Amino acid sequence: MLKLMREASHSYPWILKAIMGIIALAFVITMGWWGFGGQPGAVVASVGDLTVSHDEFRRAYENTYRFYKDKVPGEFKDETIKQLVVDQLIDNRTWLIAAKNMGLTMANDDLRDVIMQIPDFQKNGTFDPGVYQRLLAANHLTPAIFEAMEAKEVLSNKARMIVRDAVALTPSELAEAQVLTLRQTGSDPAKAAAAKDRAMQDVLFQKQQRALLAYTESLKTTLPITIHRELL
Repeated sequence: MLKLMREASHSYPWILKAIMGIIALAFVITMGWWGFGGQPGAVVASVGDLTVSHDEFRRAYENTYRFYKDKVPGEFKDETIKQLVVDQLIDNRTWLIAAKNMGLTMANDDLRDVIMQIPDFQKNGTFDPGVYQRLLAANHLTPAIFEAMEAKEVLSNKARMIVRDAVALTPSELAEAQVLTLRQTGSDPAKAAAAKDRAMQDVLFQKQQRALLAYTESLKTTLPITIHRELL
C-alpha cells in the first residue's frame, strides 16, 4: 500500500506537492519550538543531532490523513500513513542538514520577503503586520521564534532547489519526450507544440524527483537515524 501511495505521487505530481506542503506546514510550525528547541517531550525520531517530536508527528499525521481521506480515492491503512509521514519528516531533517553542509545562509531581507509573501499573513493582497501577530499568537509563537523556524525551512528548500536545478535532460530523454508527443498528438501541428512542452516538463520532473530521492538516500547513509516506532 505504501508503494502504491508513492507511485500515485509520481503519477500525479499535485499529490506529491500537496503532501510535501501539508508536512512542511507542520514542520514550520513546530520546528525549533519542540523539535529543535530542546523542549521536553517524546521524540519520535532523530536524524543526526536533529529530532522529530511526537507533537509534530501527530500534527503532520492528522493533516495527511485528512488529505488522503478527502482527496485520494481508496482506503489507506493507519500504519501506512504513519510510515509515509515519518519518512517525510526524516527527509525534512535530512535536507536541513544538507543545507548546512552546502554552506547555505539566509539573509534577513530575503527572509522578510518570504514571510511577506505568505498568503495567510496578507489582507487584501498585502502583508498585514496585525494579521501576522495575531496568527502567530494563536499558534503560541513569537515573531522571533517563527522567523527562525521559517529560515530553516527556506534553507532546506534552497538545498532541494540546488539539487533539482542541476538536473537536465539528455538527448535520449529529449527524444523520449518527442516520441511521447507524437503518440499523443499524431500529426496535428496545432497541438504538437503544447504537448511537446508538457511531455518535456513531465520527463524532467520525474528525473528531478529521482535525483532528489537519490541525494536524500545517499546523505542518510552518513547519518545516524533512529525511529521510535512504539511512539508512532
